[in-house]
Amino acid sequence: MARKDSADSFFLKDVRLLDPATGLDMNGHIRVENGLVAEFGSIPAPSSGMPVWEGEGSIVTPGLVDVHAHFREPGFEYKETIESGSRAAVSGGFTAVCVMANTDPVNDHPEVTLGMINKAREIGLCRVFPIGAVSLGLKGETLTEMGALTQAGCVGFSDDGLPVRTSRLLRRALEYAALFHRPVIDHCEDRDLSDGGVMNEGWVSTDLGLKGIPPASEEVVVARDLEILKSTRGRLHVAHLSTAGGVRLVRDAKRRHLNVTAETCPHYFSLTDEAVRCHHADAKMNPPLRTEEDRLAIIEGLRDGTIDMIATDHAPHAPFEKEREFDQAPFGIIGLETAFSLGLDLVKDGYLDMAMLLYLMSVRPARVFGLPRGEIRPGGLADLMVFDPSQTTVAGVPRFRSRSRNSPFSGQKMSGRIRMTFVGGKKVFDEQEEREE
Repeated sequence: MARKDSADSFFLKDVRLLDPATGLDMNGHIRVENGLVAEFGSIPAPSSGMPVWEGEGSIVTPGLVDVHAHFREPGFEYKETIESGSRAAVSGGFTAVCVMANTDPVNDHPEVTLGMINKAREIGLCRVFPIGAVSLGLKGETLTEMGALTQAGCVGFSDDGLPVRTSRLLRRALEYAALFHRPVIDHCEDRDLSDGGVMNEGWVSTDLGLKGIPPASEEVVVARDLEILKSTRGRLHVAHLSTAGGVRLVRDAKRRHLNVTAETCPHYFSLTDEAVRCHHADAKMNPPLRTEEDRLAIIEGLRDGTIDMIATDHAPHAPFEKEREFDQAPFGIIGLETAFSLGLDLVKDGYLDMAMLLYLMSVRPARVFGLPRGEIRPGGLADLMVFDPSQTTVAGVPRFRSRSRNSPFSGQKMSGRIRMTFVGGKKVFDEQEEREE
C-alpha cells in the first residue's frame, strides 16, 4: 500500500537526537509517519510530499510530561481554560499534562472527568489527563468513587490545594486507589501549623511583618503519610516538596522500600523566600519559597533520586487577584512556559546533565503515572520537543500563552528556546510561526 502523507508525518534534518530512556544520543535526521517515529540517523530525505524542516543543530527529545497543573476549567475560566493552558503547555515543550481536581464543579464525578477529556481532545494540543478528587467536594469526609473515576480516565487522586484531611481517610484512600493501580497525591500541609501564614516562617517573614508557615507544616504531614503508607499496599506521591526535612523523610522512606514517589517544582530549586521582597504576590505559593538550605536540599534530592520528577504546579490567577495586598492575594504561580528553562539552569550550573533533566521531566513522570510519552525508536510515539539550549528567551515576551501572568520570572532572561512541539506527529507549536504572527 502506498504511504499517504498527512499532518502527522514530517522529516526533520540535522538535529541531535536525545532519549534518556534508551541512552540514545546521536546526530542525524528523523522521519515521522502517521504519528510514529519511522526511522532516524543517517537517512535520506523524502523525495516529495512530506514536510521537511531544518533542525539547524537543535536537540530533539521526547516531549515533557507534567503531573501537576491547574487548568481551572470548569468553573474558573477567567483564570485559565483547557485551551489556554494547553497552549501554554506546548509552548513550554509539554506534550502531556495532568490537571488537578479543584475545579468547580470539583472533579469528583465521572461526568466532570469526561468533560475535561473531551474538551482537550477537541482542542487537539497537548494530552490532558485528569486527577480525580480523593474526597467528595474536597471536603475531606467521604471518599470519591475511585473505580468509576478511573474508568472515566483519572490517572491519580488528590485533594490538591488541601491535604487529605484525616489519617483514617488517607489510609482508606491508599487502599482503595491501590485496587485500580492509581497513586494518591498529597499536598502535605498541617493547616493548624500553617495557621493563616502567607510565606515561609523565618527572618524574611519577620523583617516584612508577614505571618509565616513553618517547615514543620510540610514535614509532619509527610511523616504522617509515610507511616500510614507502611500499613497499606497503596502508592503515595508527595506533591511539591519544598523543605530539607521533607527530602530527608522521603529519602529515608525509600531506603526502607516504601512505595513512595515525590516531585518538586522549578521555583523551589530556583528561588528562596528572599524573592518575596521584589516579586511580592507573584512569589506567593503554597508551599512557600523556603531558605537557601532548603533550595540546595531540593537540588540534592533531584541529583540522588530521592525526588523522582520535576512538576510545574502551574496555578494561574487573574491579575486583579494577584494585585492585592500580599496577605489577601491567592497562592500560586504559572509555570508551564518557564519550567524547562529553569531546569536548563541546573544543567548550566553543573548540578544535572541534559539526559538526567529530561529523565526527571519526561521519562520518570510518565512511568510513575502510566502516561504515554514520546520515544525516539522505530514505532515510538512522536510526542517530541525540539529546542536549542544555546539560545535564550525572555519570559512573557512577546506574551505568555497562559491566560494569566502571575510569574516571578516575568521579564527574566531564560535559558534555551523551544522551537517546536509535536503531539502524535502533529506540530502543535512552532516558535518561528508565532513570532511572525
